[in-house]
Amino acid sequence: MFKPLELFVGLRYIRAKRRNQFISFISITSIMGIILGVTALITVLSVMNGFVTELRERILSMTSHVVVNGFDGELQDWQSVAAQIQKHQPEVIGLAPFIQGEGMLTAGQQVKGVMVRGVYPEEEIKVSDVADKMIEGQFNDLKAGNYNIILGKGLARYLGVMIGDKVTLVTPKALSTPAGILPRLKRFTVSGVFEVGQNEYDTALAFVHLKDAAKLYRMGENVSGIRLKLDDLFAATQVSNQLSIFLRGSYWVTDWSRQHANFFRAVHLEKRMMFLILMIIVIVAAFNILSALVMVVRDKQSDIAILRTLGTSPRSIMMIFIVQGTVIGIAGTLLGMAGGVSLALNVAAVVSFIEQLFSVQFMPADVYFISDFPSELHWDDVLQVCAFAFLISVVATLYPAWNASRTQPAEALRYE
Repeated sequence: MFKPLELFVGLRYIRAKRRNQFISFISITSIMGIILGVTALITVLSVMNGFVTELRERILSMTSHVVVNGFDGELQDWQSVAAQIQKHQPEVIGLAPFIQGEGMLTAGQQVKGVMVRGVYPEEEIKVSDVADKMIEGQFNDLKAGNYNIILGKGLARYLGVMIGDKVTLVTPKALSTPAGILPRLKRFTVSGVFEVGQNEYDTALAFVHLKDAAKLYRMGENVSGIRLKLDDLFAATQVSNQLSIFLRGSYWVTDWSRQHANFFRAVHLEKRMMFLILMIIVIVAAFNILSALVMVVRDKQSDIAILRTLGTSPRSIMMIFIVQGTVIGIAGTLLGMAGGVSLALNVAAVVSFIEQLFSVQFMPADVYFISDFPSELHWDDVLQVCAFAFLISVVATLYPAWNASRTQPAEALRYE
């Protein structure tokens, strides 16, 4: 694209001269600004990707990929529905029925509203990781008729109960007696405690055996729905759409992306805003490129005039300064990409070193659910950041280059 003359002169103007040290200093700061901006962008976006993945895994450890519910809150003949799903959906690698209802747990003077989930322990472990999240007791301790209950860590701490303690579960299903309307309640024995790392589960979810939940909520042989686990969690939307068409009847099919749509939409918006905010660093560096080139054009007025008198076209003059700004942009972008990728791949080690060096802890485990800095490098983010930084650098050269191309030799050499 560039002729040897434009490339030679443009590269020559980048090198320092005794009379334009200040201009060279601005060029260096421009490169450093682009390096800093690109490095920061790649690192921050990678850390945000890591946090999103970590949160998604924690959410999906308790939330199934796809859920099939009955429209009226009850699913009849769930075994037949499960057989149809397994027959026509090879993507399903696990399914489990469940009964879900609201209630209040009381222990002493403490009262807490909870979401009660009745499950078959041997089936639930096929669709969730709750058995691996147990910190006290075993998930298989849930036995039909024993009325055991497993609580989240925050919920157990709030109620002040431990394994073996009794809690009372009060449900909205009322009893009509000669004495009036009375709430249904049942004493349960705490048999286990789990910790997922998500506040909505650790402080407001309790597990009981499905048979006990069926009696408590008067479900009979019905269940609330069927939870499905897929071999590819990102195929959940496609599978749920197919099931909505295939399962004709009073069924409501949803997937994890719809259940937590607001959360992931907020995270996506936050990532986009962080991209725009950090890109300001690159834009400031681009303004430095612009100011440096403006001063170079003013400093090289006589050189430009001589080139014009020798027959150099305005387009060639313009390309000389575009080359200069483009080289600065390429150098800053490539070095920033190298620094950003290196830092993103080793951010955990870097943060750990800084914490040990200054004896601080950025995310204490007793305050934050995620106490480390997960990082996940996406090359599409890297390419997007580098392309945007390079584009800004090139755009910043256009005005000074155009201004240089308009130089009139007679005016520039009048006082030489």
